[in-house]
Amino acid sequence: MLPFATLIPAVTGLLDKIIPDPEAREKAKLELVRQQQTGALRETEVQLSAILAEARSDDPWTSRARPSFLYVVYAMILAAIPMGVLHAIAPEAAVSISEGMRGWLAALPDDIWWLFGAGYLGYTGARTVDKRRRP
Repeated sequence: MLPFATLIPAVTGLLDKIIPDPEAREKAKLELVRQQQTGALRETEVQLSAILAEARSDDPWTSRARPSFLYVVYAMILAAIPMGVLHAIAPEAAVSISEGMRGWLAALPDDIWWLFGAGYLGYTGARTVDKRRRP
């Protein structure tokens, strides 16, 4: 199915041939553009409706799934602080822990990392749109 935006040039060219009155033709073109914008808005609303439905869910596991995952990642990043202190006190233990973590993280498939990146960007993008829509 072709996107509506690709049909605009063809339809406006057809309007030029069908409607001889310049004023009526311009009104028809403006209506066509308005419908295109409304359609694009509807498409965006449909895409965001699933995300918003999950966020409004009464099930705490569903509504907090994405933020909870991000909190886990934030905790892993913040773990660098005590690891730095541990390295100052017992460098061998810190190196051993770091090697174990590096091995564990390297064992995760690349698809998991791509999924995390897409989820993170999708979540932050949806939150930005949601915040801008609120009055």
